[in-house]
Amino acid sequence: MAMISKPLVFTYIYLLIYILLSSGVILYNKWVLSPKYFNFPFPITLTMIHMAFSGMVSFFLVRVFKVVSPVKMTFEIYVTCVIPISAFFAASLWFGNTAYLYISVAFIQMLKALMPVATFIMAIMCGTDKARCDVFLNMLVVSVGVVVSSYGEIHFNVGGTVYQVTGIFAEALRLVLTQVLLQKKGLTLNPITSLYYIAPCSFVFLFVPWYLLEKPGMEVSQIQFNFWIFFSNALCALALNFSIFLVIGRTGAITVRVAGVLKDWILIALSTVIFPESTITVLNITGYAIALCGVVMYNYLKVRDVRASQLPETAPERMSKDWKLEKSSDIYVPNSGGNGSGEANTLSFSDGKDEEAQSLITSSRSSHIGRSFAD
Repeated sequence: MAMISKPLVFTYIYLLIYILLSSGVILYNKWVLSPKYFNFPFPITLTMIHMAFSGMVSFFLVRVFKVVSPVKMTFEIYVTCVIPISAFFAASLWFGNTAYLYISVAFIQMLKALMPVATFIMAIMCGTDKARCDVFLNMLVVSVGVVVSSYGEIHFNVGGTVYQVTGIFAEALRLVLTQVLLQKKGLTLNPITSLYYIAPCSFVFLFVPWYLLEKPGMEVSQIQFNFWIFFSNALCALALNFSIFLVIGRTGAITVRVAGVLKDWILIALSTVIFPESTITVLNITGYAIALCGVVMYNYLKVRDVRASQLPETAPERMSKDWKLEKSSDIYVPNSGGNGSGEANTLSFSDGKDEEAQSLITSSRSSHIGRSFAD
């Protein structure tokens, strides 16, 4: 029997760790927030704990232990790039985590199938993508699938659904803005430096809704604050971020998408066992399967487009590009921000919100800050 190579074994181990952490963080957040279990119904507070923890860890890694060096961050880049990205990141976390109070984990995962639709719409609005009939048909299939799944939801809640969908569109806009703004500035952020710049700014944005919406309720309600629960929760979310980075660095964004689909099915099944109220119906599964077919086709089209754009340049094209760059002040950096596999360095603030959705942006070789600590 042929020996399995050690790199392949490590790859599968990383994928297993990613799937376990991604599923675990989502279920953990649901357990903490749900009034039926740990009963800490303050999603903004939980997200702020994640941001504070990640900000402190990244500060020590960058400034004290000097594991990585900070990027050359100017005031202009911070104001025009980091602040707007952090604002939409905070909004996506806020709305996405609030949905856990009203709808089940299984239904949330089904609604997340809308992520490619939201990303495609935002990309067209921001001018980074063009409207195409084939992609539009895929988006229509996804939307129909989600509608069917929603129709079959036993415990359908309008408020929770609106929160989740709003969070999805906020995250899609953040992904597109990250591609547009950071790529335009030529800024490359690895997971640690992403946390270093984004987490504190997101914490500040979250403070306003926390002060207005959650602080008054926390003063009059009996809150159980267990240090080890919140510490382990934040630690798992941080570990998930780095596991996504390791998986993409070792395998690529396409593998993350495939693993993400497997993770979603596992998560839907696990949530029905751990949370008995998360009942799923045949119509739920049918709708989600329809939506998943659209997502798979969309991923195929994106991969095909990326491969087409990476075809070797002809000599005249290369000479023309080099001549233009010599005439300008731009610096051409091939595979900028890459990790050796042709993919950009990423960070997912993750909850697993939609790591595979982030890889839609990653696969077009843009550096981006990933997603969410708790969705």
